[in-house]
Amino acid sequence: MTEQKTILRALNGETLPVPPIWMMRQAGRYLPEYRATREKAGDFLSLCYNPELAAEVTLQPIRRYGFDAAILFADILLVPQALGLDLWFVTGEGPRLSTATTAAEVAALKSVEDIHETLSPVYETVRILSGALPSETTLIGFAGAPWTVATYMIAGRGTPDQAPAHALMQEDRATFEALLDRVTEATIVYLSAQIDAGAEVVKIFDSWAGSLTGADFDKYAVEPARRITAALKARYPHIPVIGFPRGAGEAYVGFAKTTGVDCVALDQGVDPDWAAAHVQVDGCVQGNLAPEHMVTGGQALVDATHAVVKAFSKGPHIFNLGHGITPDADPDNVQLMIDTVRAGK
Repeated sequence: MTEQKTILRALNGETLPVPPIWMMRQAGRYLPEYRATREKAGDFLSLCYNPELAAEVTLQPIRRYGFDAAILFADILLVPQALGLDLWFVTGEGPRLSTATTAAEVAALKSVEDIHETLSPVYETVRILSGALPSETTLIGFAGAPWTVATYMIAGRGTPDQAPAHALMQEDRATFEALLDRVTEATIVYLSAQIDAGAEVVKIFDSWAGSLTGADFDKYAVEPARRITAALKARYPHIPVIGFPRGAGEAYVGFAKTTGVDCVALDQGVDPDWAAAHVQVDGCVQGNLAPEHMVTGGQALVDATHAVVKAFSKGPHIFNLGHGITPDADPDNVQLMIDTVRAGK
C-alpha cells in the first residue's frame, strides 16, 4: 500500500486530481475526545509520554475525519528536556524551561546519544501507530527546528519576538552556535529513531523562522534544515522530509533547493498564487488555509479552500492549514473543509 498512499505520491512529485489532506495540530483541544483523553492522562507532558494515550489521541482525528496522514502526538520541547533541561507547562500560559545561555550550561547538556532514555516512550508511540493506522494513512514524525527550539531554551518560554535568542546571538555568538549545533545533532538522532520506529515522513517545524532575516536566516534556518535533511537522506534516502520555515515570506523561494527538503509547508501569510509561481515550481508544497476559517466557517471557508486548491492544482500539493488549528475551532468546520477539498467543485 505504501506506493498508493496519496501523501507519499505528492511528496514524490506527483500532481493529484484531489490533494491529500492533513491538518497541523489535528489531534488537539478542539476535539472533545482529545480533551477527555488528556484529562485521563492528567497533564500534557504525561500524555506525551504515555504511548498508549498518545497513540489514541493521534488516531482520534483519523477515525473522525479520515485524514490522509496522522502526525505523531508529541511536543517540540521534548528534545530540550531530553538534553537535560527542566520542562513544565503553566495552565493558560504555555511551556516553561530551565535555560541554557552560557558556555558552561550548553556544555553541561546531555550528549545526543543519551536523549533516547527520555524519548523512548515517543518511539513506542510511533511503533503503536505504525501498526494501528489504516493502510492508506501516512504516519508523519516531527521535530522542532534548531532555531525555534533554541529560542525556548534561551528564553525559558515562548516570546513574541524571540528577543532573548537574538540577544545571545549578538552578545555571545560562540555559545549561541554551540547550542544550535547540539540541538541540530539531537534532532538528527531523534528523527532517525522515529523513522526506525515506523515514521514514513518527517517534518521540521521552524515556527519562529520569520524572526530571522538575511544572512541570519541562511545560517540559522536554512543551514540546520539542510544539515538535518542531508543526514536523514544519507541514512533513509526514501523517507520524505517536509520543511516549515513559518513566516519566511520571500525566503520561501528556493528553500527546497537549498535545504533538500521534499516539500515546503507554507503559512497563511503567503498568497497561494504567488507561492504556486515561485515556490511550487521546485516541488511539493503544503498549505495554506488560514486557521481562523476553522473557527468562523461558512461560505468564506468554502471559498478560501477552493482558492487554495485551485492555486496549487498544477503541481504537487498537500492541503493543510497555514499553522495549527486553534482550540476554539469548530469540529464541523474541519469536516466542511475536507468535504470541500474532496468534492473538487
